[in-house]
Amino acid sequence: MGRVTARRPVLRIRDGVHSERPDTLVTEEPLEIRVGGRPLTVTMRTPGNDFDLAAGFLVSEGVVRSPDQIAAIRYCAGATTDGANTYNVVDVVLAPGVAAPDPSLARNFYTTSSCGLCGKASLDAVRTATTWSVADDPVRCTPEFLATLPNRLRDAQRVFDTTGGLHAAGLFTADGSMMSLREDVGRHNAVDKVIGAAVRAAALPLRETVLMVSGRASFELVQKALMAGIPVLAAVSAPSSLAVDLAADHGLTLIGFLRGESMNVYTGARRLALHAVT
Repeated sequence: MGRVTARRPVLRIRDGVHSERPDTLVTEEPLEIRVGGRPLTVTMRTPGNDFDLAAGFLVSEGVVRSPDQIAAIRYCAGATTDGANTYNVVDVVLAPGVAAPDPSLARNFYTTSSCGLCGKASLDAVRTATTWSVADDPVRCTPEFLATLPNRLRDAQRVFDTTGGLHAAGLFTADGSMMSLREDVGRHNAVDKVIGAAVRAAALPLRETVLMVSGRASFELVQKALMAGIPVLAAVSAPSSLAVDLAADHGLTLIGFLRGESMNVYTGARRLALHAVT
């Protein structure tokens, strides 16, 4: 298994004083995801929870939605000269009768850690048909509860404490329990890892939950939430216009700029239990 962090020398300059010292960095390595032995995509990720990442990616793409549709997930031999496994290639074996991914999903180039679904041929190709509807999900949240999530997410980030260079995604129940948290150099990978853990535990759809993410809320993160049946997505930064449009189309509650007691509710404000203004 690859290491989550790595040490590198650095020249540190503070107030005109310089010194040489090792610094702890987050690891970024490629992961090739195969399905039935055939390459599907390569994503730059932080090693760890790779099986969750592969399963979550397939949920996001509409290939699987339950653990019985996955026969096995395994590492393949790496390409090192001495034959050692690099743990950078994962093969997902689908259960009999489960359709293989559409050829249009295959990536002819790698997916960067910052960009996930860039390079899709068209918008229609990204608008994967959702398995579950979130429009009627009854979850209710108070602004006070939502305001606690960024700090709770940050406090649970173990690797961030040593590197300062990781995104995180946390899944919470409406009563405040944290169901899971995953870290990765790519925010979309962190979300896929959370969703992958849920599908492997037969927990989809993730009704009455809130997905909290570091960074911004992109179209693809809204899509991933919808594919997993998550009704509320909150982010510490801004959403894109396309993310807001997709959330509105499907009845998802989308919250951005969630910082302290402040937040912008872009769609689905009906789910917020607001105090009456006097």
